[in-house]
Formats: sequence, structure tokens, C-alpha cells
Amino acid sequence: MHRTPRVIAPMLVLGVLVGAALLAASSATGRSQQKPTNTVEPSILYVYPIKVGTVLNAEKGKWTGLAPISYAYQWLRCDDNGQACTNLANQIGTTYTTTGADANHTIRLDVTASNNDGKTTVRTNATAEIPKGPGAPSEKAPPTISGRAEAGQTLTATTGTWTGTQPISFTFKWQTCNSSVSSCAANGATGNTYTIPASEVGKRLRVRVIAKNSAGETAGLSDPTDVVKASGSSGPSVPVESLVAGDRLVVDTVSFNPNPVTSTSQPIHVTIKIKDNKGKLVRGAEVSIVSTPVRTSTPTPTTTDSAGIVVYTIQPRSDFLIKTGFSTQFYVKAYRAGEPTLAGVSGGRLVQVATKSP
Repeated sequence: MHRTPRVIAPMLVLGVLVGAALLAASSATGRSQQKPTNTVEPSILYVYPIKVGTVLNAEKGKWTGLAPISYAYQWLRCDDNGQACTNLANQIGTTYTTTGADANHTIRLDVTASNNDGKTTVRTNATAEIPKGPGAPSEKAPPTISGRAEAGQTLTATTGTWTGTQPISFTFKWQTCNSSVSSCAANGATGNTYTIPASEVGKRLRVRVIAKNSAGETAGLSDPTDVVKASGSSGPSVPVESLVAGDRLVVDTVSFNPNPVTSTSQPIHVTIKIKDNKGKLVRGAEVSIVSTPVRTSTPTPTTTDSAGIVVYTIQPRSDFLIKTGFSTQFYVKAYRAGEPTLAGVSGGRLVQVATKSP
């Protein structure tokens, strides 16, 4: 049976050459850096409704990195919006009992993971606001948001569940947060629904519900949404298994947040979209990303979702250069798992993120 000779695409050759260079660089340093990376955010566990005297328990989340990893905790008192946080003196254990000074405040927790390659700190979402007086609204279950985090889609919020002197009225205030939810601000939208504008792409959204009755008012915060995607990014996709000889994968878009990068202590969130050479989104494609030279953590390759997207969180190393006008380069590769490097369905692209001196 006659077989058509395979043509090796130039991009595939580039991918092999870059990969070999990276392997050599890694071998020269002995091993890659494995500073702790958070894969599941830490959280605060407690029995609702929160009040003065409630015991809060730290859940450190999940982490990867060079073992052994040790963990440190710092409890914080924040305003009713979960911002303007200050350390609670000597509160560095895995539990904290709220006091009268916490009334009309929320509580958050910093979890710091450390190993021989460095340390990473991640902050939890805020608790509900601690009510000040008897009869004031007290949150039994937090507000929730339903809907797809995509430009043009409409989100719907619930009030959550509250106790306190009846009647209780509710006000909704939507907030826009950065992807790490370290900064959130009211965006001016009110009501229990919100149609996402294109300007929110790459950010997260949450809702602040203010419950009010004759005894006072208390604020509750929803969990943030996923990072908002561009309109149409959740459209039809094809499985990577359906591609045939001659097809190739295309690294369509790569976005970095923050961009520019201004600190080695802040993780970088990278969103990558994969298509095929016919312009269709591809699900199930393996995607890898590595800095060149290696100056960040290198995440384990994972597969694209139904929208052809994969999102990574990478941590700059101490030698990641922060300099105005400078950029760090990354090589992104998409491929079908289990196939030869040269003969399989794949594609690659060199991208870069800018840096800026703080």
C-alpha cells in the first residue's frame, strides 16, 4: 500500500530545538527550581452563622513543589469588604476565635508554604462580616453566583441565607476583582443580575450583599467567579482524537495576568487557547509552557477544556528579571498525548510577557 511521505513542519523542528535547549539548561543547573505552587486555594472553615466567639479553622489548600514543604499561618482582620487587612497580633496558629473587636469586620488568612527553593503566600477569601449586636442580620449561608463567566453572558446572584430580626432587606453590589482576588472594587452594577461586558475579560467577579434590618446591617460576600473568558470561547470544539494526519494544532492566544509583571512574589496566571489549522477549538490537547531561560516554575502539562482553553498559575523565581522595558520569553507547545514528537499532531509558539520595575 502506498503511503504519502510525512512533511515535518518548520514549527515542529523549532519545538524540538527549543526543547533540547531547555533540557540542556536544566541539566546545567542540576535541577529545576520547585518553589511551592498553590493548586487549590486555602480556605477558612467555621460553623454558620459567624458571630463573636466563633472558632475559625485554617484549611491550607493543596500545594506542589520540592518536598518537604512547611506551612505558616497569619490571621488578619479586614473591613466589611474583605479589604484593608491588618495582621492579628500573635495569631499564627491553625485556629482563631473571633472577639468583640472583630464585630463589623471580616477575617482572612494568609497561608505561606516554604521549602528549600523559596516560599509562596496565598490569602483566603474573607469570612462573612461578623455582626455587632443581637438581632442584626447574621449570615447562615453565603451569597452565590450562577451563570457562565464569559463576556456577554448574564450572571445571577442569590442573597444567601440570613437570620435576625425580621424583616430583612437586601442590596446587591457587584465587584470586579483581579484574577488572584487580591484586589476587588465595586463596578457600579446593582441588582441580582449582571451582564458581563468585554472589559471584564481576564478578571473575576463577585457580589456583595448587604442585609439590613432594624438592628443594623451586615455584608456578605460570594465566592469569586472563574476568570472571565472572551465571548464565544465556550463555543463548539472538536476532540483532539478526531484530528488526522496533516492536521496540526495552533497556539491561538496566550494571555498573561498581570502584564506587565512587577513582582517576583506574585503568581502569574496564563490563559492559553488552542485551535486546529482549520480554526476550530480543540479539547483534550496536552499543553505545556516553560520560560526560556527557565526562571519560573514549570507546571505539569494538562489538557484543554471544552472551550479549548487551559489556565496555568506559574511562580516567578528569585532570578526572574523585573526591569522596565524588559520581557521574559516562554515556549508553549500543544500536542496529542502519546504520539512521537516529530510525527504527531502538535504545534508550538514563542510568547513573551513584559516586566516593569515597581
